[in-house]
Amino acid sequence: MIVVIDDDTSVREAVENLIASLGLPVRSYSSAEQFLAASDLDSVDCVVTDIQMQGMSGMQLQNYLCAIRCRAPVILMTAYFDENARREAMARGAAAYLGKPFNSAELIGHIERVLSSRESP
Repeated sequence: MIVVIDDDTSVREAVENLIASLGLPVRSYSSAEQFLAASDLDSVDCVVTDIQMQGMSGMQLQNYLCAIRCRAPVILMTAYFDENARREAMARGAAAYLGKPFNSAELIGHIERVLSSRESP
């Protein structure tokens, strides 16, 4: 399952609909806390999350998932692109760091890449 987390309803729904159009199972949440409270982390194949949200940020979520050894790749999205933050996120294991607005094909490419790498032995 692909998880989409964004406190902006229009972005969250657009990304969720894009992923669903690929025939992939997807579930969305308005906050990292809502996701963590509701999800079976073992069923998550990829997390697509906004960085700047109320409460836990996308970067904090990425760090938390890493700390609990959740193997789901994290794709970060932000309307406030920052090269230093991108470098830090990638160094900490992010699968991608996208500036909003982003090209749908770019997001799809990253999702397909992480899903195919999870299927490889």
